[in-house]
Amino acid sequence: MLPLVAGAMFWSCGCSMPEENKKDDGKPSEEQTPPVEDKDLAKTWTTSFDKSYDLKTASLEYGKAASMSPKIVRFTDETYQTVDGFGLAVTQASCYNLLKMSADDRTKVLKELFSPTEGAGSSLIRVCIGGSDFSMDEFTCCDTKGIENFAIHQLDKDYLFPVLDEIYAINPDVQIIGSPWSCPRWMKMNVDGTGAYNSWTSGRLNPLYYDDYATYFVKWIQAMEARGYKIKAVTLQNEPLNHGNSMSLYMPWQDQRDFLAVIGPAFEKAGITTEIILFDHNYNYDGQGDQYRYPVQIYGTPAGKYAAGSGWHNYGGSVSELDAIYSAYPDKGIWFTEASIGTWNYDYNKFGGQFDEDMREIFFGTLKRGGKGVTLWNMMLDVDRKPYRPGGCSTCYGALNIGKSYTYGSVEKYSHWYDVVHCSLVVKPGAVRIGTSGYTAKGVTYLAFRNPDGSYGVLLLNEGSSEEQFVFAGSARSVTLSVPAKSVVSLLWTDK
Repeated sequence: MLPLVAGAMFWSCGCSMPEENKKDDGKPSEEQTPPVEDKDLAKTWTTSFDKSYDLKTASLEYGKAASMSPKIVRFTDETYQTVDGFGLAVTQASCYNLLKMSADDRTKVLKELFSPTEGAGSSLIRVCIGGSDFSMDEFTCCDTKGIENFAIHQLDKDYLFPVLDEIYAINPDVQIIGSPWSCPRWMKMNVDGTGAYNSWTSGRLNPLYYDDYATYFVKWIQAMEARGYKIKAVTLQNEPLNHGNSMSLYMPWQDQRDFLAVIGPAFEKAGITTEIILFDHNYNYDGQGDQYRYPVQIYGTPAGKYAAGSGWHNYGGSVSELDAIYSAYPDKGIWFTEASIGTWNYDYNKFGGQFDEDMREIFFGTLKRGGKGVTLWNMMLDVDRKPYRPGGCSTCYGALNIGKSYTYGSVEKYSHWYDVVHCSLVVKPGAVRIGTSGYTAKGVTYLAFRNPDGSYGVLLLNEGSSEEQFVFAGSARSVTLSVPAKSVVSLLWTDK
């Protein structure tokens, strides 16, 4: 029997007016999608670029595997990467907005995203280690000099932990990628390597404090796991080539290599199994030629053995950069760790353009290049794109944007929410991407996965102007589905 996702948890919203111009009366604008029947049927979820299908659920009868349709697709014996999952960044700003909701409304939002039985089953999130441009202040976990002063900051206790506790009550299998925006200021030196540097913005990690900073990571992981949070991986620095964020640290590949040689053994000594992800920045290396192929520069050194792989953002360059990274070191993982939408690229009235681009470039683009997971930026902001720090992003939207009434009915779902939901519904943690052979259609891209429970998940993106039909066949039975023009379809089915 397929695991069911209750369609009643998803609003079918056909609204076309930006949230800030809408009446905020706390009521959804349309009825909910009917619940999926509890039968042995294949399941699909469809969202069209024009929202005429808004995460529409359908149940499909199975056919015989020996279908003679010319549009048949079969699975091959080829296997690729194992997938960790998909999700959003649980920033303090997101938590601030979530905690302003009533407990019941907040539970609805979190269940829709995280519940494996009543929602999408999102299984991977990103959390800031210390403050960021979307925290309630600038801080780290050790702002008084001396690593013996390490302690989880009160702001995390007040905002982050209550939301994480609720998420883990809904889905205890969620995994976290942790990323620091800055080391403690007392560990910084000037970018040119001379003298102390007492600012949150820019600076460089002083080699004198490599051991202390490695201990900082160990203590953070231990503190988080003691609360029951599963730390899948850490990146050593968010956007290491970005000097200008409100909290930031310049860490060229040479520095990251040298620090990796210290933190790797520190993890081993402490029995830490959390993976280490390098880079965590843009495809174009922010135009810094001496930082070209940043993670590859480190993989080839003795310290490279401590790295599980690399993390990527799309604020510059093209996803095609991952072709070279994956080709050079196919044994190293690839994670897409951050993308944002905002006033510069997102028009609520033209949802489909960004939804299409997100799916093509981030999700399909990463997954077909060995990608193991995707996390996108803020889970939730308010209609004024707040809260954010001075000097941080004042033009970013959340995947969810909430009205001033802070009710469930005032929550608007932007493209990033749909991206994560469509993938999480059918590609489960531990799924393996598998090969396919057979029918292809112009304008349609699809990827197939075998989930740990033996079910199959298929993601289909139709950028063409006509509806296309496919027959996916296993060894025992098949399923036939139609993919509307300009839409994304997620398919979940079993072959027995």
